[in-house]
Amino acid sequence: MKGRLIALDHLAGRQAAALVIDGQLDDLIIDGSQDEGPRPGAIYRAIADRPLKGQGGMMLKTPDGMVFHRQAKGISPGQSLLVQVVARAESGKAPPVTGKVLFKSRYAIVTPEAPGLNISRSIRDDDTRDSLLEIAHEAMEGSSMGLILRSAVEGAPAEDIAEDIAEMRALAETVMAQKDGSTAALLFEGDSPHTLAWREWTQTAEVRTQEGSFEDEGILDAIEHLKTPRSELGAGAYMFVEPTRALVAVDVNTGADTSPAAALKTNLAAARALPRQLRLRGLGGQITIDFAPLSKNDRRQVEQALRAAFRTDSIETALVGWTPLGHFELQRKRERVALGSWIA
Repeated sequence: MKGRLIALDHLAGRQAAALVIDGQLDDLIIDGSQDEGPRPGAIYRAIADRPLKGQGGMMLKTPDGMVFHRQAKGISPGQSLLVQVVARAESGKAPPVTGKVLFKSRYAIVTPEAPGLNISRSIRDDDTRDSLLEIAHEAMEGSSMGLILRSAVEGAPAEDIAEDIAEMRALAETVMAQKDGSTAALLFEGDSPHTLAWREWTQTAEVRTQEGSFEDEGILDAIEHLKTPRSELGAGAYMFVEPTRALVAVDVNTGADTSPAAALKTNLAAARALPRQLRLRGLGGQITIDFAPLSKNDRRQVEQALRAAFRTDSIETALVGWTPLGHFELQRKRERVALGSWIA
């Protein structure tokens, strides 16, 4: 099936959203359980507990347990502060938070601590930018908060943009009015998978919302293939994507063909396929890739393919570089729930 399809359904009792492009599952967002910590984007009024000496951070108390703030300077135990969860926690660790709170929607990002009106750099037409600024000025009149208009506003109806800004402004004002207090509180629980799908998958697509759409569209079959770490790369080549407690290990293999030409071809295919595999499996953190044997002269070409592939990926990923043993390392933000054994 050609085109884009968004399916909103449930998976093993959890709310889930799937993006299918030209018949292939391209993205999958699954809600976490209470045991897996708060959603990224959740906002708390937290109480400072204790600094972590040697790490330069501070542990904070919330109604849902401890969280970790990377900055301890200027924060005293017992002090209340507004923080936002930036990523899912590693197993056995507290979720990381930041004091730079954002309210993000499909068209707008309201920035309480950063005043000013800004428009995505991808929108270059001057007339379009001027008309968008008019909408932004009118919607944010009388507010000291800042606003960023996202690239999705291009071509969107003016009334939809204004409504989106108004909703985010109202949410921001409600939360900011509760930032001071002596007790910890959850002020915003973060966006659900269905809301995230609407927020982030902005290109034109057919949308299916009926219960059972995952089964009807073959998405359950695609998820079934994700239960194995093996991912086919074509012509008998494959890679294994396996999470361990310390890191995610990626092992690239050419199969029966061990020629130098096959190695480069397979490594390039793995580089292009890796962002999708990590998205679908919900994997992040430290990632180490063991490419099929390749010469140092070919490393540059493989690295360029990796950078091009991750440039269009929605999840923040830092390409660290080659190790002395010839592996390639990445550091990826933990935004998704790992599929793990619970789908077995």
